[in-house]
Amino acid sequence: MKIKHYSATLLLCLLTFLSSAAQSQGFSFADTSGKIHSLSDYRGKWVLINFWATWCPPCLEEIPDLVSLYESRKDVMVIGIVMDYRDPKTVLKFVDSLAISYPIVFGSKSVAAQVGPVSMLPTTYLFNPAGRPAAYKVGIISRKSLEDFMRDYSASSTKSPPGEPVQLRNR
Repeated sequence: MKIKHYSATLLLCLLTFLSSAAQSQGFSFADTSGKIHSLSDYRGKWVLINFWATWCPPCLEEIPDLVSLYESRKDVMVIGIVMDYRDPKTVLKFVDSLAISYPIVFGSKSVAAQVGPVSMLPTTYLFNPAGRPAAYKVGIISRKSLEDFMRDYSASSTKSPPGEPVQLRNR
């Protein structure tokens, strides 16, 4: 019994390390138009990675806020990663119907692993302008909570250490 416990603990530690390593090295993936997006491309900007699906009501509810944030702030890059889809053409029609203007990436487990754990949808990760993980949110997120966090984070002299993002809460 103790061997199973130690094995599980070791596996959990390894997965945590690999997740932290992936977050600290950044990501690189291609969007639906073939453009490659890497975290290092956006130094000096906040980078928001949003995992979503077409069948997910909370995901669809937050998309207008993400579009608004992306279109109104030059210091923010938003990348949507669509998960759990069957037909890419259906996804593209869906993106057009919602007028999503930010880049969309077809997601997979390997794409998600470059950013962080995705236990449910929506899940959002926010990287600070230095390219370090700053915050994450499992569940619906609002533009207001994102802007409040970015403002408070930028004004704070005590920022979270690299690799230790804080969990965002909607205000």
